Amino acid sequence: MEDDRIIALYWERNTNAIAETNNKYGAYCFSIANNILHSREDSEECVNDTWYKAWNAIPPQRPARFQMFLAKITRNLAVDRFRLSTAEKRGGGEMPLILDELSECIAGGTDVASAYEGKELGRCVNQFVKALPAREGNVFLRRYFFAETAAKIGKRYGLTENNVTVILSRVRKKLRLHLQKEGFIGE
Repeated sequence: MEDDRIIALYWERNTNAIAETNNKYGAYCFSIANNILHSREDSEECVNDTWYKAWNAIPPQRPARFQMFLAKITRNLAVDRFRLSTAEKRGGGEMPLILDELSECIAGGTDVASAYEGKELGRCVNQFVKALPAREGNVFLRRYFFAETAAKIGKRYGLTENNVTVILSRVRKKLRLHLQKEGFIGE
């Protein structure tokens, strides 16, 4: 079923919207959650929570890119669940590595001055990623949005794992310079 029709089902408050969303995007959303959580049960719960959030968000929202709308919800839920599960212990997997990699670009950890600054920082990073060449932007998003391993990214784009890590290192350096130029971090 086409995304426009699925969204129309949400607007009609037809519960078939959830079943159609699951049929079309269930595996996709599960993959996003599982890349972060590495737990079948937690990932399945995240996917179910994604459908609930989508049901509550549509209407009033009418997402232009339904797949990315669902990906963002799933990712945010999975990151929240990851943080909750690692509050007392530091778990394995890719998330600690990803957070460590990005810490060199965005200093200050969890103490962002305000929600407004956080939103502005998000806009700044989005503009930066959109300005990157396609391959660099895709590799960056696969790593830091979808939480994929360097090996998986390399396989997807026909690159070696080492080449992916070099690309990511260079993009992080560019991001740090961009954020310095925009005044989000000091030199």
